[in-house]
Amino acid sequence: MHYTQSNLIEIQDKIKNKIKNLKLSEYSPKIIAVSKTFNEQDILPLLNYEHYDFGENKVQEALNKWTELKKRYEKIKLHMLGKLQTNKVKYAVEIFDYIHSLDNLKLANKLADEIYKKDKKIKIFIQINLGGEKQKSGIEPPELESFYKNCCQLKLNIIGTMCIPPENQDPRPYFKNLLELNHKIGLNEISMGMTNDYLQALEFKATFLRIGTGIFGERTN
Repeated sequence: MHYTQSNLIEIQDKIKNKIKNLKLSEYSPKIIAVSKTFNEQDILPLLNYEHYDFGENKVQEALNKWTELKKRYEKIKLHMLGKLQTNKVKYAVEIFDYIHSLDNLKLANKLADEIYKKDKKIKIFIQINLGGEKQKSGIEPPELESFYKNCCQLKLNIIGTMCIPPENQDPRPYFKNLLELNHKIGLNEISMGMTNDYLQALEFKATFLRIGTGIFGERTN
């Protein structure tokens, strides 16, 4: 068994045990295998294991890596996790099924234009900067409701919210905050939890977990 597959199985078992301990019988979050910088050789064992949700941070890398794979494996769902520049939107719309990083109105307008032009069905998360960190993208929490209304007027398919908590802090208060904000605007999906904190994210009903290192190992570049 390839190590990426055995790592994924181990994570799936940990998630099942945690959900059992939380007594949440109807709860089944999706794991996004974050494959940025990793190649087809690392990805194929997961596809052959019938895991189909993958995440990338860069549009060009995704196009190079996934265009042919998506033709061969029709069930693949590709998630854009990194910051999306407006000049890359038309390419992103071609390859991605989900975008987790909508963080400003200019980007929302550009996405709406390209999705309409290409007649695509793309599911979108609003990224929220819960820690008020200048180096991170995201909508400020007080702006969320008005931003969400603008996105609805643009007919974007907003399904949930996303956050990246500050490093070296307990993520739970941030996960709790995101859950509350998500409920406030009536959305169902929450993208939060990575290799180091996905088990804590389960305590606050994360529906999409973004796990890279835990599955693929440390990145070399």
